[in-house]
Parts: sequence; C-alpha cells; structure tokens
Amino acid sequence: FSQAAAATAPPERDAPTMVELATVAQSKLTLSEVDALLRKQKLPATTTAVSPACKGEVVDPKAAFVCLDIDASKAAHSATAISARLIAPEKHSGVGDRLKSVVYGGLDGIITTFAVVAGATGGHLDTSIILILGVSSLIADAVSMGMGDAISSKAEGEMVLKEREREAWEMENFPEGEVEEMVQLYTERGLSEDVARTVVEGMATNPDFFVDQMVTDELGLELPDEEDNPWTNGLVTFGSFVCFGVFPLLAYICLDQTSAHQDTLFGLSCALTAIMLFVLGVVTVSYTHLTLPTKRIV
Repeated sequence: FSQAAAATAPPERDAPTMVELATVAQSKLTLSEVDALLRKQKLPATTTAVSPACKGEVVDPKAAFVCLDIDASKAAHSATAISARLIAPEKHSGVGDRLKSVVYGGLDGIITTFAVVAGATGGHLDTSIILILGVSSLIADAVSMGMGDAISSKAEGEMVLKEREREAWEMENFPEGEVEEMVQLYTERGLSEDVARTVVEGMATNPDFFVDQMVTDELGLELPDEEDNPWTNGLVTFGSFVCFGVFPLLAYICLDQTSAHQDTLFGLSCALTAIMLFVLGVVTVSYTHLTLPTKRIV
C-alpha cells in the first residue's frame, strides 16, 4: 500500500534556485505575490494560512506572532521564506519610519500653541492679539523644531560615522586587538570564551561587517541608514507641528468675526486640544500596539 501511495503521490519539488528567486526579485513582486507564486508551483510558501482564530489570512512573521501561531511562524522562517523575504521584502508604511518625528512635532505643537492661547486669554487680550501671538508662535516654533530635529539628527549621524572610521582604522592596523576586545565583550555577556572566539573570528573574515558590529556592540551606537535623510525628518517634524498645533487656534480663527465670547472660544480651544491629543495617541498606538489573543495557537 505504501509503495502504491508513493507511486501516485505528486513528485516533490526542490526549493527555488537562486536564479528563480532572482527572477522574482526582478519582477518586483510583493511578498504576498511571491506566496501565491510558490503555492502555484506547489512549493513551501513564504508564509502560511493561520489557524481559524486568525481568520485564515496569509501572514508574515509579525502576523504569526500577533496570532501566536507557532506553525505559521515556523513556515515563515523556512529557508524558502527567508530567501524570498530578502529579495522581495515587504513594503512598510513610510509613516511608521517617521513616527518619532510625527509624535515629537505634533505633541509639542499642540501643547505649545495651547499654552500661548491660554496665557493670552488669561491676560484678557483681544482675540486679534491672541491670533497674532498664536500664529507667530506656531510658525516660529515649527521652524525651530524642524531645524533642530534635522540638524541634531545630522550631527548624530556624522558622529557615529566618525566613530566607525576610527574603528575601521584600528581594525586595519591591529585586527588582533579588535578581535580580542570583541571576544572579551561577548564573554562578559555570557558566552563561553571558545564560542565567543569562534563567533568573532568568523565575523572578522568580513572586515566591513565586523566594523559595523563593533560600532553596535562595543560602542552602543546605531549606524545611520544610508537612505535616511535628516532633512526629511526635520520637514516631517515641521509639518506635524503645524498640522496639530493649529487646532488650539481654530476656534479663534473661525469665529473671529462673530460675537462669540472669549470664554466660549477658550472652551472650544480646550476641547479641540483634548481631541487632538487623543488623535495623536491613536496614531501612535496604531503603529506600536499589538493586540494579542488570550490563547496561544499550536
């Protein structure tokens, strides 16, 4: 019976070759499209259908973790899955990459502008003066925050690259000392000396990789991404400051020519400030929070 079943079973196919994977990369397919292609060829997919608790959707390693689906996680970490992710990485939202600047600028914009409005209202200044103070503060602080974010990020990146240059010089002139330094570092972190030496000597065969690792592990610094532009971060901070910071002023802008009392305008400004703080919190949570099921899927 087993021989008959083996004869009728479809032949197993090998994992995709590098040529096949390169073809996938050149076609610029998304990870989901790669999954569909592999399933059509009866090959292990880069991801797998999850258990019913996750509604049977195709998932990546992150989604497998959200569902606590061990089988999905194993499938997503197969050799085929890893190769496919390396050549056809998933596209991530650009907002997530700029979340720090969005939150940094938005929160400061809301609080700073509201503080100006509250102080001017408490001083019983005219609505026109409140608007002048609020708008001028909004623009000036937005420019200051944006420039500060960009310049500080640029300075930090240059400092890290300078440290990397120093480590590269040391590696070039005395590699044995750098290897020994990393061995001791990993030994202090709990590895045995033999294992640490094997790991470090293996990494040292690629000097560029080894230097990058020294910057991260020895100095505790993060190398800047080649595609990361500090001026883009500054522009995001500026835009977020203006977009969120204008809301405490909206009541005064929209109702300036009406007979609305200042107490009413200030009450509306307080309400808009609270709403935008809530919105900013929702934006933050939507990119950082994972809702996990209460029961693990096996």
